Amino acid sequence: QSGTGKSLLACEFGKYVVAGGGILLSGKFDQLQQGKPLSALASAFNQYCGILLQSCELASLKEMLAGQLNAAMGREAFHLAKLIPNLAHILSLDMNIVIQDDGCANAQKRLQYLLCRFVEVISSIFAAPVTLFLDDLQWADSASIEAVNQLLLTSGLGSQDTHFFFLGC
Repeated sequence: QSGTGKSLLACEFGKYVVAGGGILLSGKFDQLQQGKPLSALASAFNQYCGILLQSCELASLKEMLAGQLNAAMGREAFHLAKLIPNLAHILSLDMNIVIQDDGCANAQKRLQYLLCRFVEVISSIFAAPVTLFLDDLQWADSASIEAVNQLLLTSGLGSQDTHFFFLGC
């Protein structure tokens, strides 16, 4: 129900996550963006990658992330970078080069898989928790709902080596 303070409560929780050294990634679904699949997820992850790109103190972390993402995804990372533009800069990908699509029968499933691998890598790099907060889930498109479900069901995110939390309102 709108107006009950769920988003405010989530933002207050986010302050505690950050104060404790954790990372808060946030995205917001919009009724007008329903035609753009994965918009809130892309926004949250693009914001995270942008922070890594802008901070000189995080340069070594950016390099570690790039190495682990390349190892985890290989050339498939190109497809995720189309969704997360700042990721292309972290991975030094030239997005102007046309990569021959290998005929993936289900691009949505591939993106879900790549998003899961991305979250596995970023949450295993940090000792502190990574929290993904998605607001206004009532406006989420079906691809985003499926991707979030896959993130929550992925076995790698349940291991002790990863510190991933999801909060949705």
